[in-house]
Amino acid sequence: MIKVLEKAEKLLAMGQWQSAAELYRESIPNASNELKPILLYNLGSILSQNQMQAEAEEVYRSAIFLKPDFVQAWFNLGSTIEGAGRKQNAITIWQSMLDHPLVGKHIDPEMYTMVLNAQGRIHEEIREFEKAESYLLESLLTNPKQPNVIQHWVHLRQKQCKWPIYKEVSGLDIGEMMKGTSPLSMLSLTDDPGLQLSAALRFVYNKLDLTIKPFKREMPLKHEKIKLGFLSSDFCLHAVSLLTVELIELIDRSKFEVLGICWSKEDGSDLRKRMLVAFDHYIPIHQMSDEQAAKTIFDQEVDILIDLHGITSGARPNILFYRPAPVQITYLGFPGTTGHPCIDYVIADKYLIPEEYKPFYSEKIIYMPHTFQCSDSKRIVGPTPKKSDYGLPEDKFIFCSFNNNYKITPEIFAAWMEILEGTPNAILWLLEDNPWAKKSMIEEAKKLGVDPARLHFAGRVSPENYLARYKLADLFLDCYPFNGGTTVNDALWVGLPVLTLSGRSFASRMAGSLLNEIGMESFVCHSISEYSYFAIQFYFDLNKNRSIIKSENNLFNHQEFNNNFEIALSSLLKIN
Repeated sequence: MIKVLEKAEKLLAMGQWQSAAELYRESIPNASNELKPILLYNLGSILSQNQMQAEAEEVYRSAIFLKPDFVQAWFNLGSTIEGAGRKQNAITIWQSMLDHPLVGKHIDPEMYTMVLNAQGRIHEEIREFEKAESYLLESLLTNPKQPNVIQHWVHLRQKQCKWPIYKEVSGLDIGEMMKGTSPLSMLSLTDDPGLQLSAALRFVYNKLDLTIKPFKREMPLKHEKIKLGFLSSDFCLHAVSLLTVELIELIDRSKFEVLGICWSKEDGSDLRKRMLVAFDHYIPIHQMSDEQAAKTIFDQEVDILIDLHGITSGARPNILFYRPAPVQITYLGFPGTTGHPCIDYVIADKYLIPEEYKPFYSEKIIYMPHTFQCSDSKRIVGPTPKKSDYGLPEDKFIFCSFNNNYKITPEIFAAWMEILEGTPNAILWLLEDNPWAKKSMIEEAKKLGVDPARLHFAGRVSPENYLARYKLADLFLDCYPFNGGTTVNDALWVGLPVLTLSGRSFASRMAGSLLNEIGMESFVCHSISEYSYFAIQFYFDLNKNRSIIKSENNLFNHQEFNNNFEIALSSLLKIN
């Protein structure tokens, strides 16, 4: 039987998985009862890895029937069922391993942490954040030396507004937690550009394939038109597409040929349809490996590749290591340095990245003459709702902040509560992203002496209704150190004043860039105390401030932005 295993391994090494699977099928009937489960397990692994989930599930169940305590088969059965799209069934399988128990802290601890991590991951995916955090915490208490687990555990606490984010965990110190913190999470934890660069470089070193060799081109590219590629998984109902769709539509086709290269979900939204129509060529890379995707871009002879994803969740940064384009740029998707050695430039402006902060960026800076951020003049604003439609009182001043909950820090929340204490007839209207964040904020308000009834929560709605409800508010309170991006752009677009706090990082200066562009630099604060004082004074001077913003649709010159964008890109090819 050992010969069967060796022969199967050789076949797999040669890429002949079908022959290896057939060998196992032929050998199983004649194998001993002790060896049958192992052969079945190996066959299940081959089938599962080659997307034959139904067959793999049947084989794993046969192995478990013969050997009920076969923990690896149980675990793989859960993974196979998840791969078939039955997440709740996978959860049940893995939970049964914990309940019996087949695994535990003192029973196969390595497999125990694998099950806990699988449960944590899948519960995060289905937005059961509290359960996900609980599983990952138990995993860390079993084995603290798991940077990948720390990364998800930290961000889960951010999503739930569980403060302080760095909670004491036996066997883990703050330094190790910071080292395990993802670049995205770090944007909400600090405005220190040095720490953010460090987080990005750690991500690149630990997560990416640094052994990839770039493609080589025999002759330099020469095209009548510049071939411009946009790379993203967010060509759907997503903030990146909400900002970039008109930018792509307005690019001068007499100078540029524009390609959309994506692995975005097919969400059926009007925005996705509009995005795909905006490109001259649409190239889906969902089913391609990173190397195949990079080769496709290379073969298309793209001159400039703009990555709209950066190093956020779902990114495919290994594509860029193949150097599929001579010039590679990061834009919008990740508001900070990527630390990626094959990303040449980041698009910014002088406010967003002042000269003194350039050393904290691995990329060279393309400075736009005005603000760095594009936007969409065609976005549809729905009919203005009544306050009662959202359970809002008619006679109150309304502060609002519709940023993602993970951007809210205890420091900025404390400032909001101080503002409410100083504005007796005001309420705070927040995004209700998940029930655990809502509960955390209500409890924190109580601790700070503010009646939780003064907090109102809004669920997610369609883009046009989301824009329309901004008209019910009086002042948008931005987050810090991770400012709003699209949310601030949207608020200003419909005429709602925005108060922001600028720090040293890219993420903490996004709103300030927009406010400076439209002549509202007085709404940019540089300390928490200044921020709180300004909001309270605005409340008392509301009648004087009502006309502070220009009429909607008159904030940004979209054609001018596009012209400057095209000039900047054209100049890059001359430099390179």
